[in-house]
Amino acid sequence: MEKQLPTYGGQAVIEGVMMRGSRAVAIAMRDPDQEIVIHTEELGGIYKSRLIKIPFLRGLVGLWDALVLGMRALTISANLQTGEDEQLEGAALYLTLGLSLAFSIGLFFLAPAAAGQLVERYLYLNAWWGNLAEGFVRLFLLVGYIWVIGFLPDIQRVFSYHGAEHKTINAFEAGVELTPENVAQQSIEHPRCGTAFLLTLVLLSILIFSMLGPLPLHWRLISRVAFIPVLAGVAYEIIRWTACHFDSPIVRFLIKPNLALQRLTTREPSQEIIEVGIAAFQAMQQHEQKLIA
Repeated sequence: MEKQLPTYGGQAVIEGVMMRGSRAVAIAMRDPDQEIVIHTEELGGIYKSRLIKIPFLRGLVGLWDALVLGMRALTISANLQTGEDEQLEGAALYLTLGLSLAFSIGLFFLAPAAAGQLVERYLYLNAWWGNLAEGFVRLFLLVGYIWVIGFLPDIQRVFSYHGAEHKTINAFEAGVELTPENVAQQSIEHPRCGTAFLLTLVLLSILIFSMLGPLPLHWRLISRVAFIPVLAGVAYEIIRWTACHFDSPIVRFLIKPNLALQRLTTREPSQEIIEVGIAAFQAMQQHEQKLIA
């Protein structure tokens, strides 16, 4: 029988951490005076709907809402740092999110597909090799992109908050008291990380797209976009299953690449950053308890 999957998850934002539970989300941030500021709110109705329980579909629903929550968290945190009062909401929020998704699809799906087509045409290879080359270009772009932005000082700090988020959740799931000392001792890796999801999706794309055979360029590009929801749904279920069976030595071996890639998207956090992760998690729990009561 599959064990119950914890519902807690998190995400690093600018100078802060977002923690999401089953009913509430909390964002803890450092203001310009280095004081921790907390923002909490109840999760939307999508988390209470039946859609979130349907295999494969729940991954798409959860992923989209996580993107929206993440974008809003980034906006709230950025506004706190700059002192601005305006919030990114409504049409502006979805426009920003749509442009970000369009850029990601173009870079990680359409560009590799075009490269694979060029490999087939100019190296006189069959479609199988072209699709395989496309997959490795996509993998190279993903890892290379993460590696390059990791040199930016602001991104390094975001990755430190990402590490604090992982350590805090690991400490809670290990049943230890959430103190900076205890949290600091936890692993910087976590099997349900979004980085693991991205790598799983890319590896799945190599397998699935290699089976599609030869296609004209326009159909090749259309198929890559059309299959993104399928890949995302399957990748989510794989991550969910491996997280539920993380105690298995075989599963631990299979997800080693996922955990290794997390080394690029996390940094060892300082105590002040760990304190933000703990504050976000505790605020989320307290808000959920109020909603239950």
